[in-house]
Amino acid sequence: MPGRVNLIGEHIDYHGLDVLPMALERRVRVRFTPRQDTRIHAVSHNGYGRRAFEWTGGLDRAAEGDWENYLRAAAVTVGARWGLGRGIDAEVDSDLPAAAGLSSSSALYAGFVLALLEANGLQASFEELMEVLPPGEQFVGTRGGGMDHAAVLGAVGGAALRVSFAPVTARAVAVPRDWAFLVAHSLTTAQKSGGAREEYNARRQAGHEALKRLGLPSYKEAREADAGRLDSDLERESFLHVVTERERVEQAVAAMQAGEAETFGALLTASHASLRDRLKVSCAALDGLAEAAAEAGALGARLTGAGFGGCVVALCRRTERAAVRERLKAGFYLGKAEFDEQRHLIDAEPGAGALASLGAIE
Repeated sequence: MPGRVNLIGEHIDYHGLDVLPMALERRVRVRFTPRQDTRIHAVSHNGYGRRAFEWTGGLDRAAEGDWENYLRAAAVTVGARWGLGRGIDAEVDSDLPAAAGLSSSSALYAGFVLALLEANGLQASFEELMEVLPPGEQFVGTRGGGMDHAAVLGAVGGAALRVSFAPVTARAVAVPRDWAFLVAHSLTTAQKSGGAREEYNARRQAGHEALKRLGLPSYKEAREADAGRLDSDLERESFLHVVTERERVEQAVAAMQAGEAETFGALLTASHASLRDRLKVSCAALDGLAEAAAEAGALGARLTGAGFGGCVVALCRRTERAAVRERLKAGFYLGKAEFDEQRHLIDAEPGAGALASLGAIE
């Protein structure tokens, strides 16, 4: 299952608004063999150990922050929709950095869902999976949206994926050949299944409360001017981020289709400012890295993923990406002993999702 980088449209998928991710060529791999009983056993080759449990109805969560929660979430998801079945013996390895905002957790969860389905002779369409995966992952405790699952399942090679909701649709948008994206790790992490979960969920709740207080049916009808009727700072700023990020997605898709790299880069930078100043999901390391990327020659950069740590995504001219990379190594990463170039600086090429490609590229 590939990871994904969200190019723009952050913290708005759970409000039913369009987003623009693309799949990465790095992935979580789940190799498995079916069992003859209901036991699920998995071993991680990335240092997270072994986990095993019985696949039964009424599974509870494992310990807070334990990767077993994603395996249990997969079992609960499949069991609720298709019924209990045979377990699996699985091996998991990944070249995606964990807790980096690149959807390693959703890739693990979705990969286990597909493994359990295949082990039991079941098949599911993109639409069927999108009905169950987003709510199913909330078993872990983070109330996210459906962007990650849509991208890891349905992305098209060479393209970003414009994902819409209610109903879920996905349309490939070709990435111009002279554009290149660089994903850079801030060297800080935030576990959505652990301590950062409450902060993440609080932003979602504030956005929902703002909409309810204004009496609006959805964010598709919301306008910036409506924010003046909100008394709560958290609700007002959350509302403003959602409304303006919705418009940035529209502008970004148009810029990508027109090949306007400078416009797209400026939208990335504006998105980061909103996430930092309005939603307050950035941190000093992410802010410093976004600034360093711009100083290194990127056309724009912003945090990607839930925030509170993880990565930034930067847009470069393809001919300039290698130079931007070297300048970041000589600047932001200089003297940081924990820096590992293979893990922390990723040339992000738009890859394909786990399922067949969706439609024609625009």
